[in-house]
Amino acid sequence: MDGAPGLDRTKLLAARFRAATDRPYLASALYSLTVVPSAAVQTMGVDRRWRCYVSPAFVAATPVPHLAGVWVHEVAHLLRDHHGRADRLPEAARGEHRRVNVAQDCEINDDLRADGLLLPEGALYPGDFGLPEGRLFEEYLPGVPPQPECDCGSGAHGLPAPWELDGSAAPGVSAVEADALRRATAEAMQAHVRARGALPGGWRRWAERVLEPVVDWRRVLSGAVREAVAWAGGAADYTYRRPSRRAAATPGVVLPALRRPVPRVAIVVDTSCSMGEDDLAAALAEVTGVLREVGVGGNRVSVLACDADVRTVTRIGSAAQVGRIELDGGGGTDMGAGIAAALAARDRPRVVIVLTDGYTPWPAEAPSCRLVAALVGADPPVPPAWVETVHVGPTPGRSA
Repeated sequence: MDGAPGLDRTKLLAARFRAATDRPYLASALYSLTVVPSAAVQTMGVDRRWRCYVSPAFVAATPVPHLAGVWVHEVAHLLRDHHGRADRLPEAARGEHRRVNVAQDCEINDDLRADGLLLPEGALYPGDFGLPEGRLFEEYLPGVPPQPECDCGSGAHGLPAPWELDGSAAPGVSAVEADALRRATAEAMQAHVRARGALPGGWRRWAERVLEPVVDWRRVLSGAVREAVAWAGGAADYTYRRPSRRAAATPGVVLPALRRPVPRVAIVVDTSCSMGEDDLAAALAEVTGVLREVGVGGNRVSVLACDADVRTVTRIGSAAQVGRIELDGGGGTDMGAGIAAALAARDRPRVVIVLTDGYTPWPAEAPSCRLVAALVGADPPVPPAWVETVHVGPTPGRSA
């Protein structure tokens, strides 16, 4: 940055110092950014390696308090792993990177405004598009239009901008270091809350998610499905359809056998355009594997492909059929329609398992069955309290 023509270095660093002083829990992240002057960027932007590209003209025209707000805005893209989350969007959405960026700005800027930070004129907020505050960018994405000027770089929407440097041109932060910075910042935020009790809701929820203990979702999902199936099977009862093994000890007396009913299970699969195919396939395979282990099979499992309405219903007679299920869809999302269709079937299920990213309306009240939601993705919305919830993490080899 030294010697960059036209860049007011003192003013830019004064703004970062102000941002770090007013919000010390962000200091480590803010000072990890490497500044790269660039006349090609309109304002400020970041790449995946935590390099911050700065327009000298923008610095000259922007007051220090507003520059401090932009510093926090850019580091928020990186702390919230916006580029990693953008990588998990459907391919069509990833191609609209400026729209993705607008939605990400909405996720950040309502928290910054609630925290009293100033942003330059033209900053975008959820209310500008008639959207509620306090949501994640994935929820905002369908409701925002692209903005030609909106480009915070690959550290936000994930696609390299023309003004970004290659990997070796300037120092940067590795993926491992970035994860450590996120955790350190989340811990600092929680310490700040304990000491002062003041933190915007979006940052508080983010810190809680980062510090949440890592649990093997397969083990949790397996336990939830096993418990639900055991509950739905109900208490064992006696039947005369099959003689008891003790009958040999009592000649001439017919003894009933003890029988535990095997429940029917419906799996409602969210096939809307927001779902990631790899995570969805992994979760579906895991659920069917668990059901097979606990003895639920023989056409007692049905799979309903559902977006805004049920597209297909398939009975599973064997594990080999799972890979051949056609998960049609791609439109809107309403898992309530899938749940209602499952419960309206002639062979009513006792357990309904919903595989979804959570961006869906739910039934108004708890259905008369055991309902387990396997939430796919990094930051799914929270379903109603009566839904048993398991968070399904990314499949191995995918960006987290």
